[in-house]
Amino acid sequence: MTARENLLGMYRRTGYQHAPVGFGLCPSLQETYRKIAGDTPKEEYFDYPEGFCLAWLPWPEYKQRNPVDWTRYFDTPLKPGTTFNAYGVANEPGSEAAKHMTYMRHPLGRATSLEELQAYPFPEVNTLDTGHIRQAVEEAHAKGLAALGSVQCTIWETAWYIRDMTQLMMDMTLEDEKATFMLDTITDIACQHLALYAEAGADVVELGDDIGMQSTIMMSQEMYRTWLQPRLTKVIATVKRIKPDILVFYHSCGYVEPLIPNLIEAGIDILNPVQPECMPFDRIHKKYGQQLSFNGTLGTQTTMPFGTPKDVRATVLKNLELAGPAGGLYCCPTHLLEPEVPWANVEAYVKACKEFRTAGG
Repeated sequence: MTARENLLGMYRRTGYQHAPVGFGLCPSLQETYRKIAGDTPKEEYFDYPEGFCLAWLPWPEYKQRNPVDWTRYFDTPLKPGTTFNAYGVANEPGSEAAKHMTYMRHPLGRATSLEELQAYPFPEVNTLDTGHIRQAVEEAHAKGLAALGSVQCTIWETAWYIRDMTQLMMDMTLEDEKATFMLDTITDIACQHLALYAEAGADVVELGDDIGMQSTIMMSQEMYRTWLQPRLTKVIATVKRIKPDILVFYHSCGYVEPLIPNLIEAGIDILNPVQPECMPFDRIHKKYGQQLSFNGTLGTQTTMPFGTPKDVRATVLKNLELAGPAGGLYCCPTHLLEPEVPWANVEAYVKACKEFRTAGG
């Protein structure tokens, strides 16, 4: 099996040979890696080329537009070094103690009318210039890697980043037309964006919106069914209409168990990250393992920062064995690895995945 074939077999629960690996490093851990390994690629440093299985596809281009003075959407001065994304969301630098974290500012947080939202300069996806995406898919497949296109913060998060969560929640609760406009606009952009990945031949598309908190869902099931599920369903239907065998990966941090049936109805194939601090993998797998595959399960609030290398190894092997030889689990840290994580635990994670082999491996 190539790394791509192995990953797809694992996610489709049709059998696989070896456990793939994946993790993100915060800037301080990236520096740790550079000190240890220099410019050596991770697959070479860890001596596990078949474990690193994904090629991330480039972001689609946006249509050119006149420069926007985003500062006019904010009523207080922003700190030097503030950056703006394509939607005008501002990220102010934090203190030294905040490390790489920033403070988010919402450009439409003070808007009071639908007309203000309608006049806002939302980005437009360039659906014509897509050669760079097709080329990236071809290059990934030529290397035996799976091609993944990501549009995390698909609907809900992008909408509230712009509007402000409190304001958008109020709009939704009051059934205000501003909520309909905002969510529909972001949904349409997501559909255009993800359609390009599907047309280019991506194997997996990564969607996501945080809809869970540590011990409860972020909104009622009724509110989710009314406002977000139909729009997520539209996005997923768009990509599966173009490429029926594409795998839909969905991310939400936190406790989302009550909404998993809604996510299945919407059409997701893979749920990430199944935070063990919020909901145990064994219970979720028992209930939904015949309908979903999973990504994550290795706690970044507990095991990775505060466990020992033995704890990391034991957790990885336990969860992979629970999923079984057919697959269904890409065992990896549930989020970015932060400064508290000892490098020995990163090494232990990869080593445990290398150690695990199915009967066909």
